[in-house]
Amino acid sequence: MTNPLAPGSLDGRVAVVTGSSRGIGADTARYLAEAGAAVVINYRSKAPRAEKIVGEITAAGGRAIAVGADLTDAASVRAMFERAVDEFGPIDLLVLNASGGMESGMGEDYAMRLNRDAQVNVVENALPHLAEHSRIVFVTSHQAHFIRTTPTMPEYEPVALSKRAGEDALRAKLPELDAKGVEFVVVSGDMIEGTITATLLERANPGAIAARKEDAGKLYNVAEFAAEVAAAAVDPVPDDHTRYVGDVSGFSPER
Repeated sequence: MTNPLAPGSLDGRVAVVTGSSRGIGADTARYLAEAGAAVVINYRSKAPRAEKIVGEITAAGGRAIAVGADLTDAASVRAMFERAVDEFGPIDLLVLNASGGMESGMGEDYAMRLNRDAQVNVVENALPHLAEHSRIVFVTSHQAHFIRTTPTMPEYEPVALSKRAGEDALRAKLPELDAKGVEFVVVSGDMIEGTITATLLERANPGAIAARKEDAGKLYNVAEFAAEVAAAAVDPVPDDHTRYVGDVSGFSPER
């Protein structure tokens, strides 16, 4: 996949990408680093996987560090941002990519804690460390963004509801972000082939992803969607703060 960002277009910028040791987050971090940004690879528990991404970026001449943080823990998040600023300086771009909720054994409220509470926690702890004219990018799905008007598959509904709750909680902070000169954009895409969410959905409901692909006509893969997330870091922010990736004609707009 071709990097949507021009080489050098992010020289001197600092980016933090949550959940970036694999998948969409990892590819987004690679694109940002290739464009010149110094990137913080955030992970929850898989340090070797995160360090591998760092190694790939630095081997290609980029700058990156791996920083572990439990996004549901305020102290852990504060330490992540302090480390990022100590290493690279104020943060220009925060990509809120980490999400979940379909994992087993994490507690009934895990989806809401991660997809709503943790997102607010990350933003609140990031604000003192954001550079002037910085930007926050929140990554979500059409199934979550439109959950109030368009039903989704039952296995995904708790995640969709929690991610929409997270989006709403961040949108409620828009006046505060505007006052600080911080831009905010939501990147919404359909189910993404090759993600852990798609794998877990397929495990819970065999054939679900193939059926969704047939209905949608096309599903983006990880690299393709990550390119859209990376582009959202520099493209003008839409009036409704939402960048739609792919077809949304099958989803009912909010009333």
